[in-house]
Amino acid sequence: MSTLRPFCMPKWGIEMTEGTIAEWMVAEGAAFSKGDVLCLIETAKITNEVEAERDGVLSRIVVPAGGEAEPVGALLAIFGDGSEDASALDGFVESFVPAESTGSAGKKTAKKPAAPSPAPAPAKQAIKIDTNRPISPEALKLAETEAVDISGIEGSGRNGRITFQDVQQALRGPASPQLRGPVAVTAEDRSVFASPLARRIAAQNGIALAGVTGTGPRGRISKKDVLALIQAAAPARSAEFILVDNTPVAVPFDTVRKVVARRLTAAKQDIPHFYLRISVAVDALLALRKTANLVLGTKASVNDYIVLASAMALAQHPEVNVQLHGEEVHRFPHADVAVAVASPKGLVTPIVRQANRMRIEQVAGKTRELIDKASAGRLSYEDMDGGTFTVSNLGMFGIEQFDAIINPPQCAILAVGAAVRQAVETGDGDIAFESRIQLTLSVDHRAIDGAAGAGFLATLKSLIEQPEQLFA
Repeated sequence: MSTLRPFCMPKWGIEMTEGTIAEWMVAEGAAFSKGDVLCLIETAKITNEVEAERDGVLSRIVVPAGGEAEPVGALLAIFGDGSEDASALDGFVESFVPAESTGSAGKKTAKKPAAPSPAPAPAKQAIKIDTNRPISPEALKLAETEAVDISGIEGSGRNGRITFQDVQQALRGPASPQLRGPVAVTAEDRSVFASPLARRIAAQNGIALAGVTGTGPRGRISKKDVLALIQAAAPARSAEFILVDNTPVAVPFDTVRKVVARRLTAAKQDIPHFYLRISVAVDALLALRKTANLVLGTKASVNDYIVLASAMALAQHPEVNVQLHGEEVHRFPHADVAVAVASPKGLVTPIVRQANRMRIEQVAGKTRELIDKASAGRLSYEDMDGGTFTVSNLGMFGIEQFDAIINPPQCAILAVGAAVRQAVETGDGDIAFESRIQLTLSVDHRAIDGAAGAGFLATLKSLIEQPEQLFA
């Protein structure tokens, strides 16, 4: 009985149609145990670790890492017991028929074997770094692979966190400045009546001051006189403007960008968006945040407070906390708030589950965990699936106001701008300055009416301007 077993492209979620092998964690011909991570597979916006379901040997890698996207069900590798010969593996590849692939006529077709992967270059001996210092997963991996001592690295990330770039800089070593030494000044130059700055500039540019007529008081040579001599000695610039090559470099969409482009195009075309805008005062929130961070020992951001306030407002307005599936509106008792995050793989929206039931320090901890996973490209399908509402904040980039595109099947998304100091009229007719944030709610009019969206924004405004309610 044959011991060969196929390892095929798995399917995560109903929308997944293809995936890409990002990295093989087990070498070809190596044995593995149940629970070992076999490879990393990239889908639309996430990278999943695939674990072995039982012991075996990775007899052959059919699809090497970094190649083209493969459809669900495609043969990626062959598992065995290590005793198989090359002819048996070749025959298995030739006879394999993907379970979900069909030809143009609808008949199932066999996948052609991929070219054998090139022999990997010998890797450096990795070390295990035992440290309590904050360091990103990718930075730790690089430090262990390249045997970098991180004790002398000063982290440039948030709260002194060592980043991937910090470890790269440590590998390059310190830069050695090229010192030119003192500038020689001749006795003849010292006898000339000139200002110290004029002497220095002249010495640095190799200009002799003897015989130069100064324009300063009593014929003193000034900085302006020396700069005029330098300009006169410089070669004349051509007045003709010459065009240089400006040929564009074509950068094709990667897998993530293709999915983002397709989903956003469909969302903007198919969803009847309408927009509700409101301005909220945040001075009280900023003051409370500063105090709460000290008392709670947390690092909650303004965005964390907006996520919490949005979740609490959604719990009070279930008609906004919805998803649309066909002609059915699904209402949820709790708010699963997605947070838009810029990652190396593009825009992703990991979800803070049941945020309305959390305390602010719990929201801050969960969002920091999701942001770190997004930065390292380790978001799972469970981190991304679902969501009843999205918060997209561009305030940290100085953007004061923008309109966001709804992320289906959700029916609303909140765009958050930067806090801006504005002059406002007080109750007694005076003028005072306060910090205000512009909020824009994009709403799917098929599922949510304008009055419902306006009621949600009014509650959200109250929670932000009277932030003590967030601790009730």
